[in-house]
Amino acid sequence: MNVLLINGSPHRNGCTFTALSEVAAELEKNGISTHIFHIGADAIRPCIACGKCFETKRCIFNDKVNEAVALLEKADALVVGSPVFYAAPNGSLCAFLDRMFFGKSAAYEYKPAAAVVSCRRGGASAAFDRLNKYFTISSMPVVSSQYWNSVHGNTPEEVRQDLEGMQTMRTLARNMAWLLKCIDHAKYSVPKPEKEPRITTSFIR
Repeated sequence: MNVLLINGSPHRNGCTFTALSEVAAELEKNGISTHIFHIGADAIRPCIACGKCFETKRCIFNDKVNEAVALLEKADALVVGSPVFYAAPNGSLCAFLDRMFFGKSAAYEYKPAAAVVSCRRGGASAAFDRLNKYFTISSMPVVSSQYWNSVHGNTPEEVRQDLEGMQTMRTLARNMAWLLKCIDHAKYSVPKPEKEPRITTSFIR
C-alpha cells in the first residue's frame, strides 16, 4: 500500500513539508510506503473548462498536474498539504487541484484522503475546509485525526515546536494506515457501494 502526499507550498522544504514529513514518517512506521510530490514554484495554469479531460482522463496542459494524476491513479490514498495564504490554500495549489480533479476523479473514488494546512497564526480552518471539498465531491473517505489537521509556525523549526500539531500529524497517519489496512482486508468480501445514475439539477429554467 502506498500514499501520495502533495506538497502544495512553493517552498520545497518549508513548513508544509515539515508537517507532511511527520505524516509520511508515521505511515512508514505502520508499513505504508509514501511519496511526497512537490508542485513547485512555477506558474500553474488554471482549468479552462474545455472538457477534454472527460475523454482523455488527462489535462490538455501537459505539466506536473498530469504527473500527479498518474501517481494518484496508482496510489491507495492521498494527503494534500498547503500553506495558508489569506485564510485559504496556496492559489497555485487550488489551480493544480482544480485540474487534477476535474474530469478525472472517478479514478480516485474510495481512496482515503486528508488535508494538512500550515499557518503562522490564523486562517487554518478556512483553508482546511476548502481542501476537503475536493475529496467529498469525489467519494473519497476523509481521514480524521485528534484535531483539525494544522500546524503552526513561521519556520520548519517553529513547526517542530508545535507539539500538538506534530502529534495531530502522527495521529492522522496512524488513522490513515488503519483505514487502508481495513479496506485491504475487506476488498474481497465487502463490495463497493452501489452507484445510482448521476442526477444533476439546474436551478435556472
